[in-house]
Amino acid sequence: MSAVEHRYELRSRTERYRGRIFEVVSDEVTMPGGGTAVRDHVRHVGAVAVVALDDAGQVVLIRQYRHAVGRHLWELPAGLMDVTGEDPAVTAGRELAEEADLSAGRLDVLVDLHSSPGFTNELVRVFLARDLADVPADQRHDRREEEADLQVVRIDLDEAVGMVLNGEITNASAVAGLLAAARARDVGWSALRRADAPLPR
Repeated sequence: MSAVEHRYELRSRTERYRGRIFEVVSDEVTMPGGGTAVRDHVRHVGAVAVVALDDAGQVVLIRQYRHAVGRHLWELPAGLMDVTGEDPAVTAGRELAEEADLSAGRLDVLVDLHSSPGFTNELVRVFLARDLADVPADQRHDRREEEADLQVVRIDLDEAVGMVLNGEITNASAVAGLLAAARARDVGWSALRRADAPLPR
């Protein structure tokens, strides 16, 4: 599908805040019809999430406290793409091991999403992990801070989709990943992309 698009050119950028995960900037951008406007936004390192599906058709969900919303949320194993040059599939494997004590014999791409493009460029790649195995007890990650409070469960994929549809799961990457996984399963996994598919940047 093609469309005629105006070229929004960056005229200037002012950094307002810089942290480990994101920075906040104000950009002056050209507008259609002439003139410019200032757009504040969050520049984010990006993230991965993993729908880990076992041989019984169950997926791994994590319940984790999120301070920004002030409560625990059901989520997928996930983490930041904050290691320069690291392949997103490697990041996904590490996060799956750290948060769910699992390794995957197979990774495929389910879906890519811009989590909230009205104010951030955050891109999340959601993988499907299969052929799961337990990480040996002596090699497991030592969880700290909020991660020390993680609750890890396995439930049927269709039950997880039901949790999305009734509002129990609201985390954006979990919603997208679980719905994509159910759809991919229903079409015989033909919609999956290779784990090394290019990111849509």
